Amino acid sequence: MQLRYILSTLLVLCANFVFAQVDTIVQKKVPRATTTVSQTPKGWVSDGDAVIHVSNAAAKKYTQANDLYRKKQYQEACALMQQAIDAEPTYNEAHSALGEWYFKLREYDKAVAVFRAASANCHDGKKAFAKPLAKSLLYNHNPQEALVVLNNYTPTQDKSGEWKLMKEQANFMTLMLGRPWTDSVRNMGNRINTAFPELYPYITADTTTIHFTRRVKGEDEDFFYAKADSCGGWFTAQNMGNPPNTPNHEYAQMFSVDGHYMFFTKCENRSSNGWDKGGCDLFMSFRKSPAEEWSVPENFGATINSPGYEGMACISADNRELYFVSDREGGYGGKDIWVTRFEEGLWQAPRNLGPEINTRWDELSPYLHMDNRTLYFASSGLPGMGGTDLFYCRKITDTTWDKPKNLGYPINTTGDELSLTITENGKRAYFASDRGKIEGDYDLYEVNVPKTAAPIAVDKIMGYVYDSFSKQRLNYTALFIYDAKTEEELYHFNSNRGDGSFMITLPVGRDYVYSANRPGHMERKELLQVAEHKAIDFNIALLPDDYIMPINDSALLTIHFPSNSTTLTEDDINAIYNAINPWLMDANVSIFVNGYTDSKGNPLLNEQLSFERARLVSGEIARLGINPEMIEVKGWGEASPVGDNETEEGQAQNRRVEVILRR
Repeated sequence: MQLRYILSTLLVLCANFVFAQVDTIVQKKVPRATTTVSQTPKGWVSDGDAVIHVSNAAAKKYTQANDLYRKKQYQEACALMQQAIDAEPTYNEAHSALGEWYFKLREYDKAVAVFRAASANCHDGKKAFAKPLAKSLLYNHNPQEALVVLNNYTPTQDKSGEWKLMKEQANFMTLMLGRPWTDSVRNMGNRINTAFPELYPYITADTTTIHFTRRVKGEDEDFFYAKADSCGGWFTAQNMGNPPNTPNHEYAQMFSVDGHYMFFTKCENRSSNGWDKGGCDLFMSFRKSPAEEWSVPENFGATINSPGYEGMACISADNRELYFVSDREGGYGGKDIWVTRFEEGLWQAPRNLGPEINTRWDELSPYLHMDNRTLYFASSGLPGMGGTDLFYCRKITDTTWDKPKNLGYPINTTGDELSLTITENGKRAYFASDRGKIEGDYDLYEVNVPKTAAPIAVDKIMGYVYDSFSKQRLNYTALFIYDAKTEEELYHFNSNRGDGSFMITLPVGRDYVYSANRPGHMERKELLQVAEHKAIDFNIALLPDDYIMPINDSALLTIHFPSNSTTLTEDDINAIYNAINPWLMDANVSIFVNGYTDSKGNPLLNEQLSFERARLVSGEIARLGINPEMIEVKGWGEASPVGDNETEEGQAQNRRVEVILRR
């Protein structure tokens, strides 16, 4: 019994000695004044599960550095965070924060140094910091070294696709840095660029004016323009004024080739009906001539705008296709490029340009050159130099495009290149970039376009339509362009509302046939040869319908509509029945239903409204028994007024649908 007591006492003494030694070791390894920090760096590195002890001094410097960074005292924040790292070389979160800060400040060499130190010193550093180190190496123009890191530490699953994209970027950057363009990129200077960001340039067809968006003090975005001087430069940019600028955000302006329409993005437009003013929407304005002010902007409506984002519009040279950016459902991720076509008097449901162009990231700022074939855009999801790069592709058919091509270095850099416009002759490009600056601080630049990326050469055909006898200019004349060999309809232009002028751009090297068509005048159809790049002055004379005997056309009925109405009354329906009923048994008749509006509002929207009214009437005629194939429906907008558009009475007379019988 006594022996057992002695042995038990000895075991307790031994255990106490061991625990005392362990406690002594722990105290020597970890000072008493410590803070426990979870090693789970945010954003830039792989998740970790280690927990270490960081001295209170290092943790305090880490907190103070973050406070300075939030106050935008960036250099002081970086210096203090480095002190936290010096105090605790294994401090994962401090390395992650400092490396990310240097990256955002575009000090890529310092970011590389921080992430290299983290890889060597931090817990599981080589794996945890592989992605930020590789990304920093790429942006520091070390693609081969970045590729080594990526190949060694790529995770087995790359669900986001980011590692794959970085590898593609490394290979592309190696190629581009080895064969840059010989032409240099030039900043447009302080008459255009300021301390504020300048974006979304647009050069007019005559190259005498450049338009762009300026983000003033980070609080407002307005439209500016500058005129070309006689020495190859630009006069100081001026604010466009109101309209279209307002205290809200307007940006990403784009114009029709003829200069009569303006399309842009307008934000801060929330409303209760779901689609109208859905945060950021597409708007448009109109002017009869360059000497007049822009009309009050109008929302495109529910066919194009949605509860999501819509913006950065671009119109084709014939004003029939509208390209824009949206994050609506049905895309491939992020913001995609969509297109809607004006057909049968209506903007059709938008169509996504497809996975050849759109990626799971963002595609932005589409710009279709006036050749109607070459599309330029920005993407953060296609292989490039880093950030957002500029690309181009060419249309194969109405719905397909070839594979996008990167515009290369030095147009694209490791900064963000966001928007581009090209002169009518395809030789000079203007674009926005934040190269050499902090992220988001854009300037406008210019560069000569290499032949491989240049658009197709076009003829610019300008003129006006007029009456052969009275010499009066004829507005809103429909101008159709056909392929001379296949007779396929290629483009549809209209002469301007104000002065009957038009501007047509056609790719060179082929023959076309044009058709000029307007109510009250005979159709004119002639060959149009486009052999070489040049500007052509070309006026079109039309003969009035009564120049020769008409072919038994009879006016059956005219229906008038209240302003903005697309509804038929019971009296209207009865009038249609009474007019059509005598001809129901005659199989040899043709019915022409022509819709017209007054001159208020936007011409494109008026054309759509007039077509909707004409289609409404034609539907009632078909319901009575007339074969729909014998009914031709057209919306002529504000063409051929029968009343004075300056008076309410005259406007009421012009809001009409005419039904014509031909035997």
